Amino acid sequence: MLRVTERGYRAWRDRPMSQRTIRHEMLAETIANIHRASRGCYGARRVHAELVHGLGIRVGRDQVARVMARTGLRGLAGTRKRYVNREHLVTTEDLVNRDFTATAPNQLWCTDITEHPTREGKIYCCCVIDVYSRKIVGWAIDMRQTTDLVLNALDMAVEARKPSQTVVHSDHGQFRARRFRRALRRHGLVGSMGRVGAAGDNAAMESFFSTLQTNVLDSRRWATMAELRLAGTHWIEATYHQRRRQRRLGRLTPVEYQDIMRPVVALAA
Repeated sequence: MLRVTERGYRAWRDRPMSQRTIRHEMLAETIANIHRASRGCYGARRVHAELVHGLGIRVGRDQVARVMARTGLRGLAGTRKRYVNREHLVTTEDLVNRDFTATAPNQLWCTDITEHPTREGKIYCCCVIDVYSRKIVGWAIDMRQTTDLVLNALDMAVEARKPSQTVVHSDHGQFRARRFRRALRRHGLVGSMGRVGAAGDNAAMESFFSTLQTNVLDSRRWATMAELRLAGTHWIEATYHQRRRQRRLGRLTPVEYQDIMRPVVALAA
């Protein structure tokens, strides 16, 4: 019925696996382990980065994508948010102008607040990110969105880094509070704010929160605030800082980038 000879069929049946097939089978197992370790979050690009930079395996990204498609593995996709265009409203000087680059640690920090529901109610998280290494240097989680929330995150960052003349770029909201502005002056920090409703003016922080949303907040329905607080803290410390490779850092993790670049920064100083 298939118009093949009996001899040809037996030759096909008994033929050993090709080197390409063997390599794909080995890759599939390694890729599955990486995907499982990321709790199903990594797509082809991040799996490829882990293979190349983490395990030293030479493989193309397209090949990784084909193996993942064949084995039914895929990453978690983020969601697009709609923003109201209020970019014409300017309330405070913007010292960053969407240039989220730094040549040394503690030159530029960004901070913002995100929220997420649990069955017990909403939980609010304020984070402070060092733009140089993309490391979260301070954060605070609370049941209310108050000035104390942003002050606790700032205090944690200051205690960990002991900065001087660092630009702290933020959105509006709680960051306009007098107590927060006084805290900036007390620690020798310089405040900066983007325009109202212009998400791109704080893109570094928005990018981190999008990643947090995809990998933790939207990964399941959270029963309690304590459960979500613990999961978020563990993801920041164990996964984001230690294992998540970033394109802007040359596919290094924030901790790896800091360790590698520390002698360079010290020599430049």
